[in-house]
Amino acid sequence: MKAIKKVVLAYSGGLDTSVILTWIKEKYGCEVVAWCADVGQAEELTGLEEKAKATGAASYVVKDLRERFVRDFVYPAIRANALYEGEYLLGTSLARPCIIEGMMDTVREVGADAIAHGATGKGNDQVRFELGAMHFDPGVQVIAPWREWDFKGRADLIEYAKARDIPVTASAEKPYSMDRNLLHLSFEGGILEDPWAEPPPDMFILTKNPEDAPSEGEVLELGFEAGNPVSINGQSFAPVALLSRLNDLAGKHGVGRVDIVESRFVGMKSRGVYETPGGTVLAKAHRAMESITLDREQIRIRDSLIPEYSTLVYRGLWFSPEREMLQQMMDGIQSLVSGVVRLKLYKGSVTVLGRKSDNTLYREDFVTFEKDEVYNQADAGGFIRLNGLRIRLEALRRQKLAESGK
Repeated sequence: MKAIKKVVLAYSGGLDTSVILTWIKEKYGCEVVAWCADVGQAEELTGLEEKAKATGAASYVVKDLRERFVRDFVYPAIRANALYEGEYLLGTSLARPCIIEGMMDTVREVGADAIAHGATGKGNDQVRFELGAMHFDPGVQVIAPWREWDFKGRADLIEYAKARDIPVTASAEKPYSMDRNLLHLSFEGGILEDPWAEPPPDMFILTKNPEDAPSEGEVLELGFEAGNPVSINGQSFAPVALLSRLNDLAGKHGVGRVDIVESRFVGMKSRGVYETPGGTVLAKAHRAMESITLDREQIRIRDSLIPEYSTLVYRGLWFSPEREMLQQMMDGIQSLVSGVVRLKLYKGSVTVLGRKSDNTLYREDFVTFEKDEVYNQADAGGFIRLNGLRIRLEALRRQKLAESGK
C-alpha cells in the first residue's frame, strides 16, 4: 500500500465508524475526511458534523444523494421486480452503490489517497463498497479496519470508545445495528442473532405494529408511467417525495415488516429484520400494473431472470456489465407499463383492489363467460391435442417398453 496522507471515511456517526475514525488516525497518522451520504436517514444526520470533528475528523462532507438514490437505484430495481430470496427488497444493497458513487466523487475532489469503511469481514457491504470503488478507480486503496484490527466484536469497540471519550449511542444492552435510507430500515446483530428470538416490539421505527394499526383500512391509487411510479391519488410526485409519502401511508398501517434469514455472499446465514413500507406497496402495485400490460411470455422470461438480477445487486455487482445487460432487457419491456393501480392498506397487508391502463391486454369481450362473438371455445380441443402431443408420445413409449419387459 502506498503512503496514505488523506482518507475519505464512509461515516455514519455510529459505533463502528466513530471508533474507526480515531483508529485510522492512530494507526496511519493521516488526515481523515468524515464523509456522509444523505440517502434518507432523517434525524440520524443531526449533529454528525460536530460529532465527527470532536472525534478528530479534519473535515466533514455530506452529500444529498436522495433523488439519485430513488431515481437511479430504487426505481430501476422496482422496474425489475427485484426480490432477493423471495422476500428482501434490497434496501441496503441498492443504497451502497449509490453511496460509493458519491463518495468517489469526493475522493477526487479532495485528492484523497484511500477510502475507508466500517463493513465487517463477515458481511456483504465490504464487497459492495469495494467493487463499486474499483469501478470508478481501478487502483483505489481501501482501509477496512474490521479486517485489520484485533477487536473481536462490538463489545470491544464500546470499551475502546469509552477509553477515548468517543461519544457513541450503542451499548451492551442494545447492541443491534441499524441502517436507514428512504427505501428501508434494517436491523441486525446483537439480540437479533438468535433466529428463534422475536424482535423487541419497541425496536421498529417506520411501521406501526399491525395489531395497533387503524381499524379502518386506507385505499389509495398509484399511477405508473413506463414502469415508474409517478402519482398518488392523482397527484404527481417526484421520486423522493413519492417514496416518502408512501412510507408514511404504509407505515401508519403496519405495512412492510420482514424478518428473514438470508444467505450472505461470503457463505454464512444471517438474520435481518427490515421495515420497507413504501417499497412493499410499490412492488405490489408494479406487479399488478404489469399483469394487464405485459404479454405472458415477457413476464415468464423476465421472471426467470429476477433471481439472477437480485443476486447480482445483493452481491455488490450493481456496476457490472451483466447487471446493466439485464437492466436494459427488463427496462425494454416497461414502456407500456402505464396506468393506475388501486390498493388497500390494512393492518400490515397490501391488497390490490383494481388496475386499469390505456395499454391493457385484458379484454372483457374475450374472457367473459357469457355469450361472445370473438372466441370459439371449440378451438380449445385442437389446442389441447397439439400441446399434449409430446405427453402422448411419452406415454406410448412407456407402454411399448412395458410390453417388451424393458
